[in-house]
Amino acid sequence: MKLPEEYKEKMIRLLGDESADYFKSLDEPRVYGLRANTLKITPEELDRITEFRLSPVKWCKEGFYFDGDERPSKSPLYYAGLYYIQEPSAMCAAALLPISPGDKVLDLCAAPGGKSTQAAAKLCGEGLLITNDISASRCRALVKNIELSGVSNAIVSNETPERLREKFPHFFDKIIIDAPCSGEGMFRKDREAVKSWGKHKTEMCVELQRSIIKNAAEMLAEGGIMSYSTCTFAPEENEAIIQEFLDNHTDFSLIEADKSLGFERGRPEWTANGSAELEKCGRLFPHKASGEGHFIALLKKSGERPENKPDNVPAPNKKFLKDFFDFCREYLNISIEGHFEVHGTSLFRIPMGTDLKGIRLQRSGLYLGELKKNRFEPAQAFAMTLKPENVKNTVSFPIKSRDVMRYLKGESFEVSANDGWNLVCVDKYPLGWGKVIKGRMKNKYLQSWLMQ
Repeated sequence: MKLPEEYKEKMIRLLGDESADYFKSLDEPRVYGLRANTLKITPEELDRITEFRLSPVKWCKEGFYFDGDERPSKSPLYYAGLYYIQEPSAMCAAALLPISPGDKVLDLCAAPGGKSTQAAAKLCGEGLLITNDISASRCRALVKNIELSGVSNAIVSNETPERLREKFPHFFDKIIIDAPCSGEGMFRKDREAVKSWGKHKTEMCVELQRSIIKNAAEMLAEGGIMSYSTCTFAPEENEAIIQEFLDNHTDFSLIEADKSLGFERGRPEWTANGSAELEKCGRLFPHKASGEGHFIALLKKSGERPENKPDNVPAPNKKFLKDFFDFCREYLNISIEGHFEVHGTSLFRIPMGTDLKGIRLQRSGLYLGELKKNRFEPAQAFAMTLKPENVKNTVSFPIKSRDVMRYLKGESFEVSANDGWNLVCVDKYPLGWGKVIKGRMKNKYLQSWLMQ
């Protein structure tokens, strides 16, 4: 790989005798990864049912490597949201953050959603996930991945860290910061990152990183923990940011990144005033671990974590939502409860009855469907949160069947099923809705998700 001379000199200075192995690793094939979505399937079951050659990722118990000549994004199991395709090193930040069901979690720089879906799986449908990105265009991919993964307790926002800080002071139990960075760790994966590298890019990123981590600290509750990660080797964006933060926030301390999982220690010697505490940070190098470059620091705020008490959620206006509840009685085996809001004709269930006034939103909770005149039409996002046993009418196709591919491509076809709304599945894993009339299924799969 042809690298900028200035960058080569920098890495030789930092890595010393290791630099030759590092440069050699950049000419080796990159590695590929996917992560089991434990909202829907266990890692063991995913390994059993897929045809891919999977091997475990050391630092993420739900993570697997797959061969680069395989295409898991083309499998119906991908469309069922059973796994998320993710660079293996990028799995570490959410994997190391000790998220528990019921936590209030913020993913501050979330698009396209890898760490958010990972956090959501740890929440097990309980608590709250606010997944945010400052870019409205990037939020479109974020919304899709949240919905595809069957996340029922997430809010997708499109705000600045400053605005969120004003709205949610000392609110979150856990915060994920996957900070914008100079991307040096992605050179092998993304050759465009090499072309865009420059000495001033790090300087620009540092200013942004300082602001992001400072705002995040003010949103973290006492006793809370936040992860700060980047995909760069630059110590100015890693150890130096953490040291400066700790110097100015004496109520925070570092938690040791488990080095038995394959992490190298943080490098205090790479910064002007780095303390030995920085060795608690973790680094992944492509010449030492099977993945791209990554840095992670876990920061704990002092104090006792406040108890998360259930919100006083108002009862839904059942008269106003009559068509929705009629649908539930006719087609579901479960009741749908919570705080409901209607935006236009779109019906949402808001997690924890959260006050969202004044926040720019891309998705204000679980999108249940559309309230039409005298009827309710369920949404794709709603289908992805259900299990076959939750629904009275289901149609399940084998993964190798022609019909599952026809469904994913938006076709209508003959089917043996009960009339009315059906949950369409592949090997018992939901894909979406279909409406059957006299043995013919009208395809209700979301058009923007169609298999190409």
